[in-house]
Amino acid sequence: MRHTDGPAWADDEAGPFVRPYAMTQGRTRPAEGDFDLIAVVVATQPAGSARKDDLQPEQTAILSLCQRPLSVAEVSAHLHLPLGTVRVLLGDLLGAGLILTSGPRPSAQPQQQRQHLLKAVINGLHSL
Repeated sequence: MRHTDGPAWADDEAGPFVRPYAMTQGRTRPAEGDFDLIAVVVATQPAGSARKDDLQPEQTAILSLCQRPLSVAEVSAHLHLPLGTVRVLLGDLLGAGLILTSGPRPSAQPQQQRQHLLKAVINGLHSL
């Protein structure tokens, strides 16, 4: 690591780095949206058309990646960023109208499905 008079923002071997909490300005939850791991994200504009002055480099990378639909988990993996950080960045992009999301659809009748599952488990236990 190189030693300077100021804070170390770079490592000779790893290169420059920014801590995830700095990317999100300390926020731990997205301002908008609820981003499940399997929620699908897609950019609303072609890559490079968004004003880069208003975006962080990671958000620009998200928009480039999401030219085709990707899950939140895939975005996190491609960027090598923690899921919480990606969710906050996605929330900002959603608020700016730069992405669309679609999450898993909740079941129409979850109570009936749970009862059916419980009956199947009980019947299975009785058959033992």
